[in-house]
Amino acid sequence: MSESDAPIRKVPTGVAGLDDMLGGGIPQGHVVLVTGLPGTGKTCLGLQFLLAGATAGEKGIFLSLEEDAPALVTSAKQFGWPVEEATKAGTFAILRLDPKETRQNLNRIQGELDKEFVRRGVKRIVVDSVSLLNMLSDDEPSRRTTLFALASACRASGATTLLTAEADPRHPDVTRDGLSEYVADGVIVLGYAAATDGRQVGLTLRILKMRRTAHARSVQPYVISAKGIAVDAKAIDFGR
Repeated sequence: MSESDAPIRKVPTGVAGLDDMLGGGIPQGHVVLVTGLPGTGKTCLGLQFLLAGATAGEKGIFLSLEEDAPALVTSAKQFGWPVEEATKAGTFAILRLDPKETRQNLNRIQGELDKEFVRRGVKRIVVDSVSLLNMLSDDEPSRRTTLFALASACRASGATTLLTAEADPRHPDVTRDGLSEYVADGVIVLGYAAATDGRQVGLTLRILKMRRTAHARSVQPYVISAKGIAVDAKAIDFGR
């Protein structure tokens, strides 16, 4: 059997229902974009993905440009995830990039981050969020260079990666920057389902694309409960 004929290993997300939609999980080594409007649970999904890996003994790193480490740890603990135990075991780490340190961050992303991922031996990476990352650059070419360098560093490590990004309020299926979709192997869109009177009545998830694997294309409802995110994979074409 050639390498191209070998079965694709799937990495479980730890999100009930989402793995069903993905046929078992995200293809190993993929860079997947998770985009959505504020309040749809992008950071929550990222933490859940990493802590699921940590529980299985896989090292993960949360690269944060938004919340600091104590706030992220508090968020994870609220869902009952073993973040402190995983940190002590070395299977979960938070790497904070201060948006104020623009030049240092850009140099790190474009020249050092790939080596750091390899040195740490990470199997899962979350970057929260690339929307802020793009704000570090003053022009479009620099934004593209930084974003592609980040994706390249993640792929070079062999880890499976989630990038979070804010959706465009006018077009919720795409990101504000319009760039992130092009570096990703997959796109998961988190959104709101609206009633006829326009009120927000629920949360929806759709897998817009996922290279090299079959996946569900329907719009499914999900909830953010005390245990994290859970997708109802059986409610076919919810909200459509």
